[in-house]
Amino acid sequence: MSQSAISQQLAFMQLSDSFFPSGSYTLSHGLESLVQFGQLRDAKDLQIFLQLLLQNKVSPTDAVALIHAYRGSAIADLEAVREADAQLFAQNLVEKTRETGRKSGRALLMVASTTWPDAQLETLNREAAEGKIHCLHPIIFAVVARAAGLEERDTVLAFFHSFVTGLLGAAIRLSVIGHLQAQQVLLQLAPDIEAAYLRAAALSLDQMWSCTPAIDIAQMRHQKLDHRLFAS
Repeated sequence: MSQSAISQQLAFMQLSDSFFPSGSYTLSHGLESLVQFGQLRDAKDLQIFLQLLLQNKVSPTDAVALIHAYRGSAIADLEAVREADAQLFAQNLVEKTRETGRKSGRALLMVASTTWPDAQLETLNREAAEGKIHCLHPIIFAVVARAAGLEERDTVLAFFHSFVTGLLGAAIRLSVIGHLQAQQVLLQLAPDIEAAYLRAAALSLDQMWSCTPAIDIAQMRHQKLDHRLFAS
C-alpha cells in the first residue's frame, strides 16, 4: 500500500471518528424527544429510527448536497459549493435543524482549518464571517474531506459512519442501548449505509427530497422538553 493510500485511510478514520470535535455529538436528531415520549424504547426501535433517517432524509438530502459540494470543491468551483449549501438550507424545513446544521458546520470548519490548511477552507471561513454562506455541516464536511485527500465515495461513507455512530452514542447516553448492542446495530446497518450512498450518488441537487414527518415533529418538540441532554 502506498503512503498516499495510507494517508487517505488515516484521514478517513479521523473524520469519521466521533472523537473529532465537530459538535455533532451534541445532536440527537429528535431521538431524545422520541425517548422521552416513550416512542422509542429499545434496540429494534433505534434501528428502525436510523434506517428511516438514512433512507428518507440523510441519503436524499444531506448526502446529495455533500456529494455535489465535494464535486465542486474537487474542481475548485466554490460557486457549486455555495449552491449546494443554499439548496440544502432551503430543503430543511425545521428551523432547529437548520440552526444546528450551521453551528456544527462552522465548528467543523474552525477545527479543520487548523488541521488541514487549505485555500478553500480559508475562503469559506471568510464568507461565513461575512454571512455569505450558511456553512451547513454536510457541505463543510465535503470540502474538508477533499482537503484531507479523501475520494468521493470515502467521503460519503465517512459522513454516514460519523452520523450513525453519533446517534448510537446518543442512544447509549439516553440509556436506550448498551455498548454491545450499539456495535450490533452498527453492523446490521451496513447494507443500509451502502444503499444510502448509491441512491445519493444518483441524484441531482434538484432531486433532493425528504419524508420523515414523525421524526421532524420530534425535532420540533425537542426544544420544549423540560430536561435535555442534546441540542436537537
